[in-house]
Formats: sequence, C-alpha cells, structure tokens
Amino acid sequence: MHYTIFDTPVVRTLCRWFSVATLRLLGWRLEGDFPRLQKYVLIGAPHTSNWDFPLTLMFCFATRARIYWMGKHTLFSGPFGPLMRWLGGVAVDRRQNNSLVEQMVAEFRQRDALVLAVPPEGTRGRVTEWKSGFYYIAQGAGVPIALAYLDYPNKRGGILALYQPGGDIAVDMPQIRTFYRDITGKHPRNQ
Repeated sequence: MHYTIFDTPVVRTLCRWFSVATLRLLGWRLEGDFPRLQKYVLIGAPHTSNWDFPLTLMFCFATRARIYWMGKHTLFSGPFGPLMRWLGGVAVDRRQNNSLVEQMVAEFRQRDALVLAVPPEGTRGRVTEWKSGFYYIAQGAGVPIALAYLDYPNKRGGILALYQPGGDIAVDMPQIRTFYRDITGKHPRNQ
C-alpha cells in the first residue's frame, strides 16, 4: 500500500487534535476502542451519506487508527486523486471483475499491519443485499472483521464487535447484519 496521512507525524497529530475537538463540539461520542490488532477488515455500516467519510476519518484520527479505505474509482481521477490516495484511499472499479478480493488478500499476506475499511453496501444508496467482498477478503486473509458504525440520531460511533468469518457466508452474513439492527444512518431511507 502507499504512504498516507496516517503516516505523516505532524499532520497526523494536528488532525487528531482537530478531530477530538470537532467530535466533542458536534456532540459525537466514541463507544469502545478500535481494535489494537495489526490486521483486520473494518466494515462501516450503514453507509448512507457523503458525511460518513469525514466522520469516519475523524474517529480514526481520534483513536489513532491507521486505515486504508476502498472507494469508487471516480474519486481518484483528476486533481483530487493524489489527495484521496494520501487520505488512505484505494480505487475500486466496480464495472470490472478484476479479482479485487485476491489482490487484497495478497496485500494482507505481504504486510505486517493492514486495516482495510470497506463499505459493505458498496454504495450510499439503498440496497437489499450487501456486497460479499469484505467477507471473502477477511476469510482469505485469515483476519477478523471489525463491525464499525455511525449512528446519526444518537451521535455515536465506534466498533460493535470483532467477527471472525466461519467460512459459511449464508450463516455469517445474517449474523453480521444483526449487529446493525439498531443503528441508523444519516439517511435512513437508504438503509
């Protein structure tokens, strides 16, 4: 993976101070700590708004979590491409079936530390089924899935649980989604 804002000492410290102050000022509270594991897949749900991104970054800075996140390839074109990569972004072209799962599993195997954030819905819009890539990345890499959330009405965010994939997605996916039953995104109609 590439050099990010989380690897930039002075900027990282300033962003942490700013994030802690801003979250307090806005009334948001952190529940629990981000896992202190070296490797895991972090899913953030429900993903219903563009505001999920800056809030997630603030929670990461506040907890000193260092993440990479997967985003739509169009975010990385033009003048904002280098900025998005510096913020930890990894471009994903959803129009192509390009063995993204295998690429990410290989990244996990090659690194001593990697936290990869993935929105399980794959979009901010309403979906009936979550994408399964995050599950297969975690299973293939042998790492747990951290179940992260932003609950907008209650202004709280954090990690609900760590979930170790058991190998049967038909059993595991409903169990994972159950953790989110009381969590409400910014735009509930998109959940």
